[in-house]
Amino acid sequence: MFYEIRRYQARPGRREEWVRYMEDVVIPFQAAGGMDITASFIDEESPDGYLWIRRFEDEAQREELYAAVYESDRWRNEIRPAVMELLIPEATVVTRVVPTPVSALR
Repeated sequence: MFYEIRRYQARPGRREEWVRYMEDVVIPFQAAGGMDITASFIDEESPDGYLWIRRFEDEAQREELYAAVYESDRWRNEIRPAVMELLIPEATVVTRVVPTPVSALR
């Protein structure tokens, strides 16, 4: 099991709009496709920063879920264009982490 911590930078002044879009569209869409969305955060120290965490059982599951979500017509034609409008894509940082034995996320 591992987690993805995804850090995004919203376009200046658009974080609130981004959070609404994530909570109303992206998270429900991905969860319906089988993604385990563990958490969603705004960055207190960055006015445009946003983080979220997804959980995967293994690499095979991650690949399967990525294909189901990111290769879908809805993602390609509707959601991705909106995401690109709200975020600075080149500022995205994705970190894969494995919880330690005493972690509450184990």
